[in-house]
Amino acid sequence: MEMNDMVIISVDDHISEPPDMFKNHLSGKLLETAPKLVKDDNGKDVWVYQGQSFASVALNAVVGRPFEEYGMEPTSLDQLRDGVYMVDERVKDMDVNGIAASLNFGSVFDFAGGRLHRVPDRELAVHHVSAYNDWHIDEWCAAHPGRFIPCAILPTWNMEATIAELKRVSAKGCHTVSISENPTCQGLPSIHNAYWDPFYKAINELDMTICLHIGGGNPAPHASMETPIEAWISTMPMSIAYAASDWLNLKALHDYPDMRIALSEGSIGWVPYFMERADFSNSRHKYWTHSLFQNTKPSDMFKKHFLNCFIDDAFGLDNVEYIGEDNIAYECDYPHSDTLWPEVPERLWPTIKHLTDAQIDKITHGNAMRWFRFDPFKHIPKEELTVGALRKKAEEEGVDTTPKSSLGERPLAEGEVRPVTSGDIMKMFSRHEETEAKEEA
Repeated sequence: MEMNDMVIISVDDHISEPPDMFKNHLSGKLLETAPKLVKDDNGKDVWVYQGQSFASVALNAVVGRPFEEYGMEPTSLDQLRDGVYMVDERVKDMDVNGIAASLNFGSVFDFAGGRLHRVPDRELAVHHVSAYNDWHIDEWCAAHPGRFIPCAILPTWNMEATIAELKRVSAKGCHTVSISENPTCQGLPSIHNAYWDPFYKAINELDMTICLHIGGGNPAPHASMETPIEAWISTMPMSIAYAASDWLNLKALHDYPDMRIALSEGSIGWVPYFMERADFSNSRHKYWTHSLFQNTKPSDMFKKHFLNCFIDDAFGLDNVEYIGEDNIAYECDYPHSDTLWPEVPERLWPTIKHLTDAQIDKITHGNAMRWFRFDPFKHIPKEELTVGALRKKAEEEGVDTTPKSSLGERPLAEGEVRPVTSGDIMKMFSRHEETEAKEEA
């Protein structure tokens, strides 16, 4: 196999939704009360909903910017690549990047619908969650069959509505949902509480996959507000380990042997030690903890139920034998700052070419197809979805990858030279929130 022969499915990308996303899926009062994208006094795009303003959907959508203009600041859609929020342009950006298909997380309600837990009328929000899912499945994903893996969000504050929505989106052909890895952060019972039993039952009866995305619940820890931001960014993927350990000890995994959980944007290099540590801890403590793992190793359960997703992880790919070749999938993370667009094949190939062709096929697309119950080849011949074929198509389409300069608010004052800290970023967010509060008042 050569680089251009790879078929790459990305199991973690993102959308900054367009302002008209609800117009075809709601009417009357429900449309009138749906989230609206407006510009604040500083020209930044914010979603306004039920008296609250959500941080701009363009947060961290820096794909295509020069590196020196990277940042975490909110901005406006017109500063971004069109592919961030326009589906036809997204597919062109996938073509030039050699990406055959993509699973996209939303932004308006966050990756797992967490913002909806803070609105005053959550029964109204149930309808708007459904409208979001209709837009995502029927407009965004259906615009290019075979190129997108649908992923729904749920009104998890209302379990009856959650089960109804699971059945509804499943009937539409959506087999994946994104939920918070730690619902207690949203004021809900923990994943070990009986509250979630109907959810686990429905997920398994409908043969659906659960995505747990970093940042969907547990905050990525950082030492202090004076800590350089690079320290925080460096450890963000590993923050998923907290969720992995919690979910690994879930009784439902023992009750439902086919349950599938994807650890989105969590990377893979830490996984061998995590499994080793889980086994060691269990061997020392299961006698007094009443552990569920009396006759089964935690590592065996982890390999059976968890998919590990990586962006750039040469160490992990050198240790596939300890992770499991059936438990790894690729992700591009477009349009976030970690994305390697438009050079994914050039970055991925040197780290994966030492594996067998069969292993490469599993990690680049086969595992994604199996774990997410998705087959792009039903719609598009495989030979048209290789890196080489897609890039040839992009060349014919004239896809422009020239960096787009659009410098927005910066974390440091002009002329100030020192490492940007976590506190600097928090101050930026605070200033934005203060502006929103004044507007609402």
